[in-house]
Amino acid sequence: MIEYHDILGRLSRCGWSTARLQKERKISNGTIIQIRAGRPITTRTIDVICELCQCQPGDLITWRPNEPPEE
Repeated sequence: MIEYHDILGRLSRCGWSTARLQKERKISNGTIIQIRAGRPITTRTIDVICELCQCQPGDLITWRPNEPPEE
């Protein structure tokens, strides 16, 4: 399972408010809603965020194994 790390917080620390992201058409409102909800985002969006914050994808996401079903 992919877990996202405080992406909007990282963007904010890099000087990118959600209003600025939308105004400069870097990330759409729909994608910002996806990020807030912890839902999956595209690799293109991850690429944009890495470019804006000069970071690596591993700074934004972590993969964890799914929990095995309980018997």
